[in-house]
Amino acid sequence: MVQTVEWKDGAVRLLDQTKLPLHVEFLDCRDYFAVAQAIRELRVRGAPAIGITAAMGVALGAQALVATDFDRFKAELWTICDHLAATRPTAVNLFWAIERMKRVVDRHQGSPIPEIKMALIDEAQAILQEDIRMCRSIGYHGALLIKNDQTILTHCNAGALATGGYGTALGVVRAAWEQGKKIRVIAGETRPVLQGARLTAWELMQDGIPVTLITDNMAGALMKQGKIHVCIVGADRISANGDVANKIGTYSVAVLARAHGIPFYVAAPSSTIDLNTISGDKIPIEERSSEEVRTALGSTHLAPPEVEVYNPAFDVTPADLITGIITERGVVEPARLSL
Repeated sequence: MVQTVEWKDGAVRLLDQTKLPLHVEFLDCRDYFAVAQAIRELRVRGAPAIGITAAMGVALGAQALVATDFDRFKAELWTICDHLAATRPTAVNLFWAIERMKRVVDRHQGSPIPEIKMALIDEAQAILQEDIRMCRSIGYHGALLIKNDQTILTHCNAGALATGGYGTALGVVRAAWEQGKKIRVIAGETRPVLQGARLTAWELMQDGIPVTLITDNMAGALMKQGKIHVCIVGADRISANGDVANKIGTYSVAVLARAHGIPFYVAAPSSTIDLNTISGDKIPIEERSSEEVRTALGSTHLAPPEVEVYNPAFDVTPADLITGIITERGVVEPARLSL
């Protein structure tokens, strides 16, 4: 697997996901502005990967601060944190990671500033390694739900590209494949940015896992034909009552799965669970550029240039449509999430 995000030679190195699937290119961010821009422009995406990248952005920004007084250093670093937090509103891992980095600073009050700077790098690295371990644990628990010869539908990309490595929904797929189960994945293309077509299909092909790409509006027909046995998706935020915000179109998949009696699972690390948000209707939903819908990845026009566009990046799937939430601690019913 290609490394999605890493700290390398004093920079935050990102696999530029806007170049996939045709080109594997890396972007070295040498200041926190570049990190924030990369998050905003989807060069890195997926809730866990965004959180890791933001943590590294905080550490990177800290290295450039010249303040020697703790209070001034903290104030300047909090400004960096605010800038990174403003990039994308829905993925809670972003805010979770930034708050974790802030706690490192508070714990080191009175320590020399160079020591604090090094502690921030260490914490960002720890967040990366913890995410990889959590994804592998998610994969282990989720694979127990997968039977031999099953076909799994997934939506968007919740694989190694969306995390520190291994993946959440695709972590379940990988674990089942590694166990020798003969499985197949159906990947919805995921309009309008095509994360399923560009990223999920590419990632699974890299691992030799059988995958078939479909347009998003084919899912119901395939379910009716008995060609889909289970649905597994990732999450950008899970509220306290078990509602799940994920890439736009996830709700439609969940409704179709319920109508056809197909299990619908969400795979996510515990850092994606936001117990401070009581329900899905309180989750902020990011709206993105109308050009994402009017054009094919910013090039060929698909619609009249002047047509009005509504482009929410996420939707919310109610807890009662979700069979179970797969975390690194096991599988839990959404209604029992906050117990």
